[in-house]
Amino acid sequence: MTLQDVMAELEQLGNPGTKKILTKHGAREPFFGVKVGDLKKIVKKIKVDHALALELYATGNSDAMYLAALICDPKQMSVDDLDRWAEGAYWYMIAEYSVAWVAAESGHGFEVARRWIDSGQENYASAGWATLGSLLALTPNEELDLKEIQSLLDRVNKTIHSELNRVRYTMNGFVIAVGSYVEPLHTEAIAVAEAIGKVEVYTGETSCKVPLAAPYIGKATARGSLTKKKKKVRC
Repeated sequence: MTLQDVMAELEQLGNPGTKKILTKHGAREPFFGVKVGDLKKIVKKIKVDHALALELYATGNSDAMYLAALICDPKQMSVDDLDRWAEGAYWYMIAEYSVAWVAAESGHGFEVARRWIDSGQENYASAGWATLGSLLALTPNEELDLKEIQSLLDRVNKTIHSELNRVRYTMNGFVIAVGSYVEPLHTEAIAVAEAIGKVEVYTGETSCKVPLAAPYIGKATARGSLTKKKKKVRC
């Protein structure tokens, strides 16, 4: 499929109700409001087309950007590509899901995430913390720098409540990821989760809530997350 083919199909699949919901969450024109389930129907047709993914993301259309993350080959993403995608991720669904997923699966995840979380820019920083969370779900514990993760936990504990809005959300998610997927630091993550307590995040005109980290970790570990890493995070 060409870029024109895909954009035409996205326009046909646009749903007014979905568009209204996504607008409340932060999406802005141009976009059509395509349901994720309908995007996955296109993914089944295309499978992987990295060149097309780069074209789709460059449109700035939120539907196309999300689709781009699902059909790209993360291993072909350079650091410059990831930085460019992070720069274009103007709202959280793209920054914290699309960009973070691709960065985590790219092989450059830790490198870019370390930079992004120190950027002082909300979407970069939130993408960075979300990338770290995804990396913890993917990476075998023996390949993780546990001292670095402990240091990041300490940072969250000290600074989360004074951070930028969406950064607070993804920092909380990072604590959940440590507690759920990194067995050597599970106890430490629970302690931080209990220390930070309820995290306040403005979610606009939506009913979305920030999960309490400690109970969330408990539910995840009860499902066996500590003993089973993910093979991929894009979905």
